[in-house]
Amino acid sequence: MKAGFIKRILGLSETEHPKNPVCWKYSKGRVEVEWARVPEIREPCGAIRLERRGLPERILVIYGIDGYYHAYRNRCSFWGWRLDPVQGAANIRCCGLWTSTFDYSGNVRSGPAQELLKLFKVKTKKCKIIVMLK
Repeated sequence: MKAGFIKRILGLSETEHPKNPVCWKYSKGRVEVEWARVPEIREPCGAIRLERRGLPERILVIYGIDGYYHAYRNRCSFWGWRLDPVQGAANIRCCGLWTSTFDYSGNVRSGPAQELLKLFKVKTKKCKIIVMLK
């Protein structure tokens, strides 16, 4: 049995926390990620997941194949499992066995999910990616 299949059964995400834990901070409804400290999101389909440290919800930040940064509530609208980018495509999918798939706008493309993903507004300023949670 492949390790990826076992991860899907258990609903374990392929997307990791940033290797540099001080690359981001949360304050007053916004997350600031220092781009230079996060090599994981410099290439298309690169992603990090941000959790805890005062965040009101889990966040997935993706550098999309379209050349833009995207941020989502890191919770599939079907069973609530985490999300992962689809390599080589402008899609995101649930890490669970049912693999609901969504486009970058949060629309359901396939799978059992019925609801859109929650998107957050993303701005880039100098060397920062700013995710607006409010």
